[in-house]
Amino acid sequence: MDIAVGTELKRREIHMRYGGSWQGGISPSGQTPHVMLFTDPSRGHQHGYFDGWGADGCYHYCGEGQRGDQEMTRGNLAIFDHIKKERSLHLFRSTTPGVVAHLGEFRLDPKRPWYTTDAPDTDGEIRSVIMFRLRPVDSASSDVELPFTPTASTVVEDVDAEQHNVEQMAINPSSKPRFADRREANLVRAYRRYLRSQGHTVGRKKIVPAGELKPLFTDLFDVTENLLIEAKGTVTREAVRMAIGQLFDYRRYIAPRPNIALLLPSQPRPDLIKLCHSDEVAAFAIWPEDEKYATSRD
Repeated sequence: MDIAVGTELKRREIHMRYGGSWQGGISPSGQTPHVMLFTDPSRGHQHGYFDGWGADGCYHYCGEGQRGDQEMTRGNLAIFDHIKKERSLHLFRSTTPGVVAHLGEFRLDPKRPWYTTDAPDTDGEIRSVIMFRLRPVDSASSDVELPFTPTASTVVEDVDAEQHNVEQMAINPSSKPRFADRREANLVRAYRRYLRSQGHTVGRKKIVPAGELKPLFTDLFDVTENLLIEAKGTVTREAVRMAIGQLFDYRRYIAPRPNIALLLPSQPRPDLIKLCHSDEVAAFAIWPEDEKYATSRD
């Protein structure tokens, strides 16, 4: 492709010269041996596309598909097969409406060409997306950087309990909190104050699993009791089951192995307490009662 790196031009001019679709982010050409990729980080977030440079030197480019889990078909397959099909990848970034800048030619990283992560779709539903790791052949520098980059090994850090990071915000920073989320946050703050009034050391854990893009944040970690706590704003079966799943996910990264508990806004019904106490789960519930807290293990 004879477009110099850094050149700005109208997108329609590119397609008139090299073919390919005038719409969409991935545009394989049927006329020339090129696959053209278009990114607009300033607007892509509304459709769950989080593109940008990572600390690993790759440009992380989200695959196509605005709803549901993305699959290795159509444009995504064109990227994946570009070396096999002897087609070059060229990346363009939107600068103004209808105008793009050529960031250069790229190739899929041979060691780890792609991975999957969670991101919201156009309707705000969380789904699995494909992230391609593009190594520059020749490229212009970019000020668009990813907030997170996949790590080579798992990282577990203690963070301040007052930090408001949650998994949903890590996935979709523009998402609006629901009533249950606000109720959950208030529940966490109140129980944190209570634990500290009892002389407990309380914090949180930030967990970045190896190869993952987004960090996981626990709700509370009672250091004094080595107790991992997950809060939910409702006492529905769905909420209890989700909390148990999250606790199991977090616990496998923490040493020494902590006990687990669910912080809920009220006493759960008997069958859900039995679920928590079952041998497979081995957890207990905590809820506010008479300005103090009751637990199902009492």
